[in-house]
Amino acid sequence: MSEKTIRREDPRLLTGSGRYTSDWNLPGQLYAFFLRSDRAHADIASIDATAARTREGVRLVLTGEDYAASGWKSLPGGVPYEGVGGQKQKKPFWPALAQGKVLYVGQPVALVVADSVALAQDASEDIAVEYRELPAAIGFDAATRAGAPQLHADITGNLAFEYESGDRAAVEAAFAKAAHVSRHTLRSQRLVGNPIEPRAFLANFDESSGFTVYTPSQGMNNMRGFLSAATGLPVEKIRVITELVGGSFGIRSYSYAEHVACMLASQKLARPVKWVATRSEVFLSDNHGRGLTMTAELALDREGKFLALRFDDRADLGAFSTPFGPQIGSRNITITMGGVYRVPAMYAITRCAYSNVVSMSAYRGAGRPDIACAIERVVDCAAADHGFDPIELRRRNFIPPEAMPYKTANGTVYDSGEFEAVMDRALLLADWKGFPGRRERAKREGKLRGIGIATFLEASAAGVFAKDQAHARFDGNGDLHVYTVSQSTGQGHETAFARILREHLGTDEHVHFHEGDPDLAVVGNGTGGSRSLYGAGSAVKLLGPKLVETAMPHARAVLGADVQYRNGKFQAGSKSIGFFELAKKLARQSPHPMDCVAEGTFGATYPNGCHIAEVEIDPETGVVEVVNYATVDDIGTVVDHTSVEGQVHGGVLQGVGQVLGEHAVYDTETGQLLAGSFMDYPMPRADWMRSIVCDEHPVPTKANALGSKGVGESGTSGALGATLNAIADAVRPLGIADVDMPVTPDRMWRALRGQVDQFFRQE
Repeated sequence: MSEKTIRREDPRLLTGSGRYTSDWNLPGQLYAFFLRSDRAHADIASIDATAARTREGVRLVLTGEDYAASGWKSLPGGVPYEGVGGQKQKKPFWPALAQGKVLYVGQPVALVVADSVALAQDASEDIAVEYRELPAAIGFDAATRAGAPQLHADITGNLAFEYESGDRAAVEAAFAKAAHVSRHTLRSQRLVGNPIEPRAFLANFDESSGFTVYTPSQGMNNMRGFLSAATGLPVEKIRVITELVGGSFGIRSYSYAEHVACMLASQKLARPVKWVATRSEVFLSDNHGRGLTMTAELALDREGKFLALRFDDRADLGAFSTPFGPQIGSRNITITMGGVYRVPAMYAITRCAYSNVVSMSAYRGAGRPDIACAIERVVDCAAADHGFDPIELRRRNFIPPEAMPYKTANGTVYDSGEFEAVMDRALLLADWKGFPGRRERAKREGKLRGIGIATFLEASAAGVFAKDQAHARFDGNGDLHVYTVSQSTGQGHETAFARILREHLGTDEHVHFHEGDPDLAVVGNGTGGSRSLYGAGSAVKLLGPKLVETAMPHARAVLGADVQYRNGKFQAGSKSIGFFELAKKLARQSPHPMDCVAEGTFGATYPNGCHIAEVEIDPETGVVEVVNYATVDDIGTVVDHTSVEGQVHGGVLQGVGQVLGEHAVYDTETGQLLAGSFMDYPMPRADWMRSIVCDEHPVPTKANALGSKGVGESGTSGALGATLNAIADAVRPLGIADVDMPVTPDRMWRALRGQVDQFFRQE
């Protein structure tokens, strides 16, 4: 491998020279351990921590009473916008340590701080908690049924929020005149994010300056804002340090109860307090993903033209409302409700409810894979129900390129896209026409084979902050340091940003990238919603010409004439000076005269694509194998094809993992997590897929400086629908009308019993 093909991040990642949060240690630090609830719903009758506090080596024990006495606030959460009839979301107080009752298995009840983790864990066993058991409501349906247990005293019926989008009357009128109607319910099960790096937090309090905290995050600005909201401290009193992050997928976007409790302990002890989660705690207490049930209905005329689409959605928020949980079940699944299709009338209503399980939040796609899958499943159902070819049905209803910019029936404006061209390329890559022959060969070998397509569109996040900045600062050697507030969690931001800057500067040999500096006030959005490249990356692109412009007068002064900039050098006739040579020459001045800032406002974009999955099912074991997979993505301007392919590969397999195995299963009576370890929760493996081929059909957007649309979530957004449609296609000849995720071997084997023999006896 040549030097040029090595990612800039790779040396420190491969040699262990970078730092994850658990690698940080401070002088005099103490160690935290959390006593967690072992039941899903109960009043706390009493807590006696006397024995734990008197153990040798124990420095502090905190309970909910201590948190209440601190005057600190609720963990942040909820959405600011209104729902049905102008209603506001009902949001309960969320303490860092349980107060009065517990609401899910794994909720922090007490924090023990000691000289070692082992001492803190041992002492936690001396805390006597007396509970009065209450019945649990597990999942949306149980929480909203008549007579369900009440989780929060001020939230009747556990219903947090109702949200609607679109025109209900127009949809009802369209359905009344429809020649064909199809209906499908997608159950997108709860998932555990399970990043390689467990959650961790190190808090250090100083009376004069406030807190310095070390934690995995998706951007220091968001994390600092959430910690400020919980503690009541101004953001300038909280410094957030994140270096390496071992995976995220959305679950690191926000602060957690453990973060805030460790900060309180550090403040009380005036010493650093460190906590690193075990893998069991990851399962029990990290925010979960998905948890959506979506019933889609599609109305068509006799020729297969779409007339209307409506959704009835249910979202399980868990015990409390994270900052993003209710948005997933409301705006995130309705903003692209029509997908890539021209649908004249659309309407959706979503109900969000609290239940006695871990809180829900963003997880790779944050609702967009779910809505994309639901659309593609109901389109496939319509083709099967009413005798349409699934490809021609899609082709007949695509939004054409000449209709761009296109405003959907519920108000979203897509700026660009060539959906039919993307699909046609995917059909060639997947050899769609050759599938019948492959299916017959599989049948002769005693296997079921199916092929499925998903033509999808998603929305990349607009971001919370009004603009994204990139700051340029030169050090005493003339090296350039570029600062943004995006945060790589494995995506390779540094490599991409360096390539963007090199295109204008002509070199990146003396450039160093920093994602978040607590001592430099950089405005910008964190990483999330596939926006890092087109947000922070666009700011970096604008920084290139800004750097040259800022340096130009200094180059003229040195060379004594008007200059031009080419290939990393300022040139005036036969004389020249390199960009970094000039920077070094000026380095004695403070601040450096070439320091500058570039910024821009970059709105939401709409990546889209077509994924085609081909599966083979062994009826003797129920095992489903993805034998072929093809992707064609329109992600706008592509900066680094290798990084794009890596993102797509990972996203696709993450989606396949949900379809075939992953499921955070709770006991419906006790609320105990039954899939609380890798013994019971399968992670997707590379050998679940035999082959994947990827291609791009870029249609640049004008919404940002790069023309990019984002790629981080596209793999998952296409994988759910394509893989489910392929499985449904494989079993449809046996009279099986539907399949539910996850399609585990046991579920599939049971579904096939009694029907397989007759199928294979057919000539």
